[in-house]
Amino acid sequence: MMTPERFAQCLASLRWTTIDLTSALQCQLSWIEAMESGEAEIPDDLGSWLERLSACHEAAGIPACYRDAQA
Repeated sequence: MMTPERFAQCLASLRWTTIDLTSALQCQLSWIEAMESGEAEIPDDLGSWLERLSACHEAAGIPACYRDAQA
Protein backbone atom coordinates (compact mmCIF):
# COMPACT_ATOMS: atom_id res chain seq x y z
CA MET A 1 0.00 0.00 0.00
CA MET A 2 1.34 3.40 -0.99
CA THR A 3 1.67 6.01 1.74
CA PRO A 4 0.80 9.68 1.24
CA GLU A 5 4.51 10.46 1.62
CA ARG A 6 5.46 8.06 -1.18
CA PHE A 7 2.58 9.39 -3.28
CA ALA A 8 4.07 12.89 -2.98
CA GLN A 9 7.57 11.56 -3.76
CA CYS A 10 6.34 9.87 -6.93
CA LEU A 11 4.56 13.01 -8.09
CA ALA A 12 7.71 15.03 -7.40
CA SER A 13 9.91 12.63 -9.37
CA LEU A 14 7.47 12.87 -12.28
CA ARG A 15 7.36 16.65 -11.88
CA TRP A 16 3.59 16.42 -11.68
CA THR A 17 1.31 18.53 -9.56
CA THR A 18 -1.95 17.18 -8.20
CA ILE A 19 -3.62 19.02 -11.07
CA ASP A 20 -1.43 17.19 -13.58
CA LEU A 21 -2.46 13.85 -12.08
CA THR A 22 -6.10 14.92 -12.04
CA SER A 23 -5.83 15.71 -15.73
CA ALA A 24 -4.11 12.41 -16.53
CA LEU A 25 -6.73 10.37 -14.67
CA GLN A 26 -9.65 12.63 -15.62
CA CYS A 27 -10.92 12.55 -12.05
CA GLN A 28 -11.83 14.96 -9.29
CA LEU A 29 -9.07 17.10 -7.78
CA SER A 30 -10.62 16.67 -4.34
CA TRP A 31 -10.00 12.90 -4.51
CA ILE A 32 -6.33 13.41 -5.47
CA GLU A 33 -5.90 15.92 -2.65
CA ALA A 34 -7.55 13.50 -0.21
CA MET A 35 -5.05 10.79 -1.17
CA GLU A 36 -2.19 13.27 -0.86
CA SER A 37 -3.28 14.24 2.66
CA GLY A 38 -3.97 10.69 3.79
CA GLU A 39 -7.73 11.21 4.05
CA ALA A 40 -8.37 8.69 1.24
CA GLU A 41 -6.63 5.40 0.57
CA ILE A 42 -4.48 5.21 -2.55
CA PRO A 43 -5.75 2.32 -4.69
CA ASP A 44 -3.15 -0.41 -5.23
CA ASP A 45 -3.34 -0.18 -9.02
CA LEU A 46 -2.81 3.58 -8.93
CA GLY A 47 0.10 3.23 -6.51
CA SER A 48 1.71 0.57 -8.70
CA TRP A 49 1.28 2.72 -11.80
CA LEU A 50 2.85 5.75 -10.10
CA GLU A 51 5.75 3.60 -8.84
CA ARG A 52 6.43 2.29 -12.36
CA LEU A 53 6.28 5.75 -13.92
CA SER A 54 8.47 7.18 -11.20
CA ALA A 55 11.06 4.40 -11.62
CA CYS A 56 11.22 5.06 -15.38
CA HIS A 57 11.74 8.79 -14.84
CA GLU A 58 14.37 8.24 -12.17
CA ALA A 59 16.25 5.71 -14.34
CA ALA A 60 16.16 7.96 -17.40
CA GLY A 61 17.52 10.94 -15.50
CA ILE A 62 17.70 14.47 -16.83
CA PRO A 63 20.20 15.50 -19.51
CA ALA A 64 22.73 17.79 -17.86
CA CYS A 65 24.26 19.12 -21.08
CA TYR A 66 21.50 21.73 -21.41
CA ARG A 67 22.13 23.41 -18.08
CA ASP A 68 23.01 27.05 -18.46
CA ALA A 69 22.38 26.84 -22.22
CA GLN A 70 21.65 30.11 -23.94
CA ALA A 71 19.00 30.32 -26.63
